[in-house]
Amino acid sequence: MKDMTLGQYFPGNSLLHRLDPRAKIIATVLYIATIFLAKNVYCFGAVLAVSVLLVLVSRISLRVVLRGIKPILFILAFTMIINMFFTQGETLLFSFWRISLYLEGIYRAILMTVRVVSLIVGTSVLLTYTTSPIVLTDAIESLLSPLKKIKIPVHDFAMMMTIALRFIPTLVDETDKIMNAQKARGADFNSGGLIKRAKALIPILVPLFVSSYSRAEELAVAMECRCYRGDVGRTKFVRLSYTVKDWLFLVGLLLFGAAIVLANIYLPIGFSV
Repeated sequence: MKDMTLGQYFPGNSLLHRLDPRAKIIATVLYIATIFLAKNVYCFGAVLAVSVLLVLVSRISLRVVLRGIKPILFILAFTMIINMFFTQGETLLFSFWRISLYLEGIYRAILMTVRVVSLIVGTSVLLTYTTSPIVLTDAIESLLSPLKKIKIPVHDFAMMMTIALRFIPTLVDETDKIMNAQKARGADFNSGGLIKRAKALIPILVPLFVSSYSRAEELAVAMECRCYRGDVGRTKFVRLSYTVKDWLFLVGLLLFGAAIVLANIYLPIGFSV
């Protein structure tokens, strides 16, 4: 549980840290769209290279990034197995009973794994790793501000999203403490079948929900004691403004997305997904 880094913010002074948070949110959307536009081997190689480049530019330790991937290893393994044994192709490598393994299935499994890893790494580096929750709230509110004209509580929505991201590491730590406490009392979470393991999680989920509701109530009381009333009469200490580097960063991602689309058209060599 301690390996989960989702929602954590790592202070720094890199180029990504200094970018406008609104530009990073837009860049994240463009980056996700580009990942799903990738269809062949060359496109996936370029996407993986950009993910590594983002990690290098952010100056975040590679160990931290890899630690964030560790909790989803089961999902990656499941994705690889599904794509390997449920993809039909022309080059048969192995066949036993109803199980067939094609070369195209191996290619597809590798490319889908690259897609998931690039998605997790890129979005984490662009948003939570390099953007503080407070700044992220202001960015979401600013981007959704046109919705205020139709009476949508944009500020409340942005605040809820940011608080949810902020408390993910806290809940992870709380879960780890509860699991250690239950293990000290003789609880076993690793043996038995799937149903037995699911039942063993009940002594964890109950105190975790109680603790979560307690923290939520404490946070609500603290905000009320500080006279928090949403965005009514609220001013901003720091006003967001785009700079040249923000526009260059967005233009660079747009050009990268356009290059991926062109590569899908003019470089159809290799297995595609």
